[in-house]
Amino acid sequence: MSERMTVLVTGGAGYIGSHMVLALLDAGHTPVIIDDFSTGHEKLVPSGVPLFRGNVGDSALVAEICDSHKIDAVAHFAASIVVPESVADPLKYYVNNTVNTTRFIAACVDAGIKRFVFSSTAAVYGNQDVSPINEGANTQPENPYGSSKLMSEMVLRDSAAATDLSYVILRYFNVAGADPQGRSGQLSQPATHLIKIAVEAAIGKRAAMQVYGTDYPTPDGTCIRDYIHVSDLIAAHMAALSYLQKGGASLLANCGYGHGASVRDVLDVVASVAGKPLDVTDAPRRPGDAAVLVADSTKLRSALGWAPRYDDLRQIVSDALAWERNNS
Repeated sequence: MSERMTVLVTGGAGYIGSHMVLALLDAGHTPVIIDDFSTGHEKLVPSGVPLFRGNVGDSALVAEICDSHKIDAVAHFAASIVVPESVADPLKYYVNNTVNTTRFIAACVDAGIKRFVFSSTAAVYGNQDVSPINEGANTQPENPYGSSKLMSEMVLRDSAAATDLSYVILRYFNVAGADPQGRSGQLSQPATHLIKIAVEAAIGKRAAMQVYGTDYPTPDGTCIRDYIHVSDLIAAHMAALSYLQKGGASLLANCGYGHGASVRDVLDVVASVAGKPLDVTDAPRRPGDAAVLVADSTKLRSALGWAPRYDDLRQIVSDALAWERNNS
């Protein structure tokens, strides 16, 4: 990015948002954080970064932040993200993800914000017959988490069509790993991401772990996912901000590598990197889990010039394991 920007990072004390804050600082920009600390952590906030405790649905707070800090762009990460919880408590997801995001977009439009980068999810696709999945695939979410994010995409798209707001929507596949310099990583408790759970098991933080579903129509019967290193994911957000800063038109792009690994593949790599076997038991499928989710990331590469640096499952696991060992 050429000119320096002040960027409001929602959920900036969380796993992915905190990596965005580090990337902005590394590039000479000024991040400002809003986080309600429902899942965020104080220790992930670098010293000196302006921090506002509150919810993105608080329009008065958002207006105050945009005015007092002269916000140039927004990176919106704040959301509830646990698929099984969304099935059990859908209203939490529609309120927190869709209603609050709608209020947040409205406050940004009122404040004259013109650049908006939105964290969406591959969960909007649901089960697909083709793999990898491109952005033109039908959206048919299998769970309220995916539906709540798809609704937010629609709100953002329609708002941009009626105003001078421009956006990049990034649909994440499976984000994992930690900052290679050890400055940030996953602290979520209880852990819900496979690699986080597996590295916890590898260092003895949990006695055992389960594989949910071994009868999927995949080579080894377990779910296949496209695991993307969190630093590569954040590089896509930085590219999106630069693209919008140069006047790029609104766009939607998948974030993944274009190849997947099964649950058993991941566990084998974790055991190999950790140098010890994991205690794993098989369990029934969970509701809302698709069999295969792999990204076609052609658009991200061509439109934003994104090129991954950490496209290696061993690297992702090694960085996650190093973070877990240093923060257990």
